[in-house]
Amino acid sequence: MGRALAGLGLAGALLVLPAAPARAQRALLSTDVAADTARQTYGPHRRHFRHLYLAYLPVLGQPAGRGADLRPWNSAETVLGLREKLQLTPLLAVGADVRYVFVRYGLAQKADKMLPDPLLHHREALLLHRTDLEGWARLRFGRAGNTVGRYLDVSGWGGWVAATAHRTEDEPNSGRAKRVKTTETGLPYLRRWTYGAGTRLGSQRLALTARYRLSDTFRGPVAAAVPELPRWTVGLEIGVL
Repeated sequence: MGRALAGLGLAGALLVLPAAPARAQRALLSTDVAADTARQTYGPHRRHFRHLYLAYLPVLGQPAGRGADLRPWNSAETVLGLREKLQLTPLLAVGADVRYVFVRYGLAQKADKMLPDPLLHHREALLLHRTDLEGWARLRFGRAGNTVGRYLDVSGWGGWVAATAHRTEDEPNSGRAKRVKTTETGLPYLRRWTYGAGTRLGSQRLALTARYRLSDTFRGPVAAAVPELPRWTVGLEIGVL
């Protein structure tokens, strides 16, 4: 009987011994999962970060002279962009944007109108489809962990006007239609290349954005006949993180 019990005890010990290292191995594996350093280089407050954004920037002010007055809040830039950030230090980063900009200048219908001609309409607008490339530098302030945080950007940008249009809408006197709309494309009096400077004051996903256009809008005889359109656009940007 004694030898049998001893045999059982030896067998039980052999069964228990392999189980102990197995438990220790599982615990060690669970503590080392976070050691993947490759993922820690990407994020809002890490070395690399990329995200989409939307922006709406109304045109600020009116032309300096007569003949090209704009309709307030009907003249603006609507933007869809992609932003790439490279962090240099915890407080300093640089980056680049590529964006599509839809520019609308809603023309006021006044007796002294000259842009693009003196004809008056029920509604009238100049439309531009533009592609921009922008480089910027960012100063980040405050502490917010791995988030975009609060920041100030200064930038320079250049763009190519891919398409232009002059759109009018009239109310005819005849009973055949309520509205008559016309669209002229490929406008030769609008410049194709544009450039300027900008700044952003942001917090997390939102940023107050201002851009100043250094280049002129018009070329040829129209540039000499009408005043330059307002150069400032100021509005709100929302990051799609």
